[in-house]
Amino acid sequence: MQDRGLDVVVVGAGFAGMYALHRFRSMGLAVQVIEAGGDVGGTWYWNRYPGARCDVESMEYSYSFDEDLQQEWDWTERYAAQPEILRYANHVADRFDLRDAICFDTRVTAATLDEARGRWVVETDGGRTFEATFVVMATGCLSSAVVPAIEGGESFTGATYHTGRWPHEGADLAGKRVAVIGTGSSGIQAIPVIAREAAELTVFQRTAAYTVPARNGPLDPAEAAEIKARYAELRAANREMPTAMGARMARVGASALEVDEAERRREYEARWERGGFTFLASFNDLLLDERANETAATFVREKIQATVRDPALAARLSPRQIIGCKRLCIDTGYYETFNEPHVHLVDLAETPIEAITPTGIRTTAGHHDLDAIVFATGFDAMTGALLRIDVRGRDGVALRDEWAAGPHTYLGLGIAGFPNLFTVTGPGSPSVLTNMIVSIEHHVDWIADCIDHLRSNGLSAIEATAEAQEGWIEFVNGVAGMTLFPTCNSWYLGANVPGKPRVFMPLPGFPLYTEICRSVVEDGYRGFALT
Repeated sequence: MQDRGLDVVVVGAGFAGMYALHRFRSMGLAVQVIEAGGDVGGTWYWNRYPGARCDVESMEYSYSFDEDLQQEWDWTERYAAQPEILRYANHVADRFDLRDAICFDTRVTAATLDEARGRWVVETDGGRTFEATFVVMATGCLSSAVVPAIEGGESFTGATYHTGRWPHEGADLAGKRVAVIGTGSSGIQAIPVIAREAAELTVFQRTAAYTVPARNGPLDPAEAAEIKARYAELRAANREMPTAMGARMARVGASALEVDEAERRREYEARWERGGFTFLASFNDLLLDERANETAATFVREKIQATVRDPALAARLSPRQIIGCKRLCIDTGYYETFNEPHVHLVDLAETPIEAITPTGIRTTAGHHDLDAIVFATGFDAMTGALLRIDVRGRDGVALRDEWAAGPHTYLGLGIAGFPNLFTVTGPGSPSVLTNMIVSIEHHVDWIADCIDHLRSNGLSAIEATAEAQEGWIEFVNGVAGMTLFPTCNSWYLGANVPGKPRVFMPLPGFPLYTEICRSVVEDGYRGFALT
């Protein structure tokens, strides 16, 4: 079966795909969204693990494109849990009648440019094919789950789970001996909750992570009302923040090295008690100067040592890398969980895993008998979901071949050799270093305005030039190189995926990026070829 009369095919029905559908349809375009899941929500449809929660405050992690939507939805917690975020996604889909244009339970397998006709042919696993002038990849930055290849992995006779593909019916871990492999954001959220259920919990840690308290709790209705009364002001202020969020507790102007120890500690303590990502905004050079960064890292290590009663265990849980070069985590009771007698830590730097066995996990120090294994091992970030699709542009060139040495884009929006193909929050854009919904809205609006420009001027195609693309990659690397982000092996670099090229993928600095995107348009879509 083939659908030919489309203007746009959107791949993915998460927050990016839903807004793209609404925005494009409001322009009178014929749009089809294709979604692998059974409903809307994207990452919040799949990630249902115990403790799954957003690490951006609820009042900011929401759409801003519709004032009535902003005013009518009431969040219940400072940091919304997965079920509430999914309810919000469903509310948006219902409110704007989006589902009739979404093909669920359908995975895109290929997208091929028909150069002669200037059309994209999109194939799916169900045999249905779609043709459109434009393809918008809203496949998500954190949607391609990674399970490490461990010897004997298929032999385990107990239950296995991945946090990013948690069963919708839930998992019964009560009274069981459970392992959690991974201490990134998902693991840090899940571990305290699983510990309350499991008879015994063993955490396998490759690298200790920095995590600061969330200080989550019920959202004060008065605070929510105050924010809603000046939502436009808050949204505008957030768009001027480097991470597109956190304007209510904005960055101070001082360097961490310009103030004395007492003032530094007062600021860190205030941020620690406030909770959340604003800890890294305590001073203006924490991600620029290693000496400044160490003052913040030392403060967090002291907090770990004051919380975890066993000094040797506290030392293993204390990170040594730059704070913030990997994504900072926020938690509820993470370090306190390791004071529980039934919770154990295996430091893989000391005793690596040798194999998974039918009855558990064997390390160099011995065997751990288990009933269930939870892989909190993250995602093939930013490129994984896109490269699982066989995307072929001019002359049949495959995107996976073009990106064999690392992803190359222009603005994180377009790719040379792939006309009329757009990526939402793609590599080379601020994306995962920001409040994702703010970045999503910016990208979808840019793409929508671009399509409108083409149609209004009798143009049929837009394509990034190779020269602009290479210049952009150099620019992204140059900006990142001015920061401490590239100093450790993080998923920002693809370091969690064996064999993936080590390339720093996101661009630090949301306001800088949006200004460049605006100037590109004002300069006649500088760096793009329009035909």
